[in-house]
Amino acid sequence: MPLLLLLLALLLPAAPEATPSALLGINYGRVGNNLPPTTSALQLLAGLGVGRVRLYDADPATLRSFANTGVELVVGVPDECLAAVSTPSGASSWVRSVIQPALPATKIAVLTVGNEVLTGANSSALTPSLLPAMQCIHDALVQLGLDKQVAVTTAHNLGVLATSYPPSSAYFRKDVLPVLCPILDFHARTGSPFLVNAYPYFAYAEDPAGVELEYALLEPGHGGVPDPSSGLRYPNMLVAQVDAVYHAIAAANRAAARAVEVRVSETGWPSAGDGNETGATPRNAARYNGNVMRLVGEGKGTPLRPDGALRVYMFALFNENMKPGPLSERNYGLFKPDGTPVYELSYRLPKDNATTSSGAGGTGSIAGSGGGPQNNGYYSISAPSAKANVVRAPLFALLAVV
Repeated sequence: MPLLLLLLALLLPAAPEATPSALLGINYGRVGNNLPPTTSALQLLAGLGVGRVRLYDADPATLRSFANTGVELVVGVPDECLAAVSTPSGASSWVRSVIQPALPATKIAVLTVGNEVLTGANSSALTPSLLPAMQCIHDALVQLGLDKQVAVTTAHNLGVLATSYPPSSAYFRKDVLPVLCPILDFHARTGSPFLVNAYPYFAYAEDPAGVELEYALLEPGHGGVPDPSSGLRYPNMLVAQVDAVYHAIAAANRAAARAVEVRVSETGWPSAGDGNETGATPRNAARYNGNVMRLVGEGKGTPLRPDGALRVYMFALFNENMKPGPLSERNYGLFKPDGTPVYELSYRLPKDNATTSSGAGGTGSIAGSGGGPQNNGYYSISAPSAKANVVRAPLFALLAVV
């Protein structure tokens, strides 16, 4: 059996290796009962030329699959594990048993503690554990000398914003400020990024008459939308959403605003949806995701932060057939579970987005045949639960801390 595994590894194409200029990543969700093994995912990543991947859990077998590939991982601590790792002993046990054994063969750069905790269905139960879990996991990494190698953060839904249009007027909801302000202090102190899941699709789907499709799709030919207060012009909605978060951070914690980087931990466009899900088509998904690749490939920042290149993780690698919610939730993937592309995506990533040890760079080309009152504003998004993406697998982490 070991010989067979070795032969399989030799036959696989070299996976892209993340470099400082590899700004584009992809979310590898696994909420499905028909998904291929991770080895197949590695082949697709190699073809795309993507060297950064976000996982929603820290399943040891999956982490081992990425060993010695050069792929840089963002690894999730699932919501259901937050209470267990919100104590020093629990966090230390989890880091020592789950994360430390994977290093350095598996390139883990970031740990995300929970996903959209502050706006999710279980926010009241989970929120008290969020910052303690982040602090305890960071402290555990410090004890092991791994804190310079692995950053700790969490991913937020744009629903944490009370308003976001125009971007310069954005601010956080008052009910989340007591938690967000110390989280911003944590980011500033540790140097970790502020992650946000940003979906122009939801703004368009909620108000197709008021939101121009080309603006939401990031079409380069769109004339842009001005911010009358700042004087900045926004060429597309995604960068406007990111700058809205920057402005909200500044309004909440001006000291942190000078030090904290905002990164997009999820963005995407569904290729199919229910009858009332306007704009969820293969053509629009191909245009949006191709434009995301182009935008990130240009290496530019946002109008507010032009000197810092935008970092983005596309959602998602596969369609996931067990995700709850409307039909669109199961149709965000670039690929079907059998590995065939959902639609043609012809944009090619720059060669420096990823490198491989064998020198075979990916082309980044896919060829195929085929809110609520607290989320108001032009750049609003869907209900908080829309992008929950937690693998409901056995609690791998709790086995290490209980």
